[in-house]
Amino acid sequence: MSFSKHPLENILAIVGPTASGKSTLSFELAKSADLLGISIEVISMDSALVYKGMDIGTAKPSLEEQVLIPHHGINIREPWQSYSAAQFAKDVLQWASEIKSRGHVPIIVGGTMLYWRALMQGLTNLPATTPEIRASIAQEATEIGWDAMYSKLQTIDPQVALRLPPGDTQRVSRALEVFAMTGIPMSQFLALQPYSDSRDDSSFTHCLLSLEPLDRSWLHDRIRKRFLKMLDQGFLDEVKLLLNHPNIKPDLPSMRAVGYRQAISYFNDEITYDEFVEAGLAASRQLGKRQLTWLRGMHSRCVIDPSNADFLPHAINTCLQHLQKFK
Repeated sequence: MSFSKHPLENILAIVGPTASGKSTLSFELAKSADLLGISIEVISMDSALVYKGMDIGTAKPSLEEQVLIPHHGINIREPWQSYSAAQFAKDVLQWASEIKSRGHVPIIVGGTMLYWRALMQGLTNLPATTPEIRASIAQEATEIGWDAMYSKLQTIDPQVALRLPPGDTQRVSRALEVFAMTGIPMSQFLALQPYSDSRDDSSFTHCLLSLEPLDRSWLHDRIRKRFLKMLDQGFLDEVKLLLNHPNIKPDLPSMRAVGYRQAISYFNDEITYDEFVEAGLAASRQLGKRQLTWLRGMHSRCVIDPSNADFLPHAINTCLQHLQKFK
């Protein structure tokens, strides 16, 4: 096979809301592509799959599946370590180049659409903050609470506060860190490099295959079945094991992932088991809704309804037509 100079030229990305069938499609596609002499390697675009030890609650591909199809972007961070959209964009370029050097084809699979925007458009170049400032903000939040920290942000930077829900402690902290570091509100940095959520073009061509069910109840049913299956597989034991590690704190980005945050509330006796299940399901549905909102703003995407009976062969054929460009 021959490839263009840019490592992401003609890249295929399979995206969609949680539980829409992205992984199933990627595995079936790999089998079909192999018959045509095309070897696929998957680049995961999922902000939770990067963490080691978070397997059940993230529906992470099994070790056997990862052997069957090489995956990148999985198990590359400890749960207490950070990983950003900007780092993802940098890593993808390296992974794609290495995959192509082997004569294989990279495909991106996942639903963390902030990562996609970082890859396609880049992100505003906000100033980095120091560990000392982050620790200071965290300590202040411990002392006065995040509601008070959000009120503080409303005074310092009302424009950014308006865009953030009070419970988004990670981004509230980031905005406060930027101000503490520079004395300049984050909104002023954002104004210097505006972006458009409706624009997903780039300097290279790509195929963005989006799995978007028209029947929302179909997706909700799949979300429920998958969450209950995770519980049967030992999801709560997984969370308990993570919480036993001295480096794991409930306010880490990894522990705020859907399902994990609700499990922590259950272990803290803040909610009952039944309330935990319903809260986990509600959070999963909300995640799917947010992902669909992101996707509908991307006008270059090719939409396929995964709730249709002929979804899989149709989607595989669409993907194979694009992958032929690599030959």
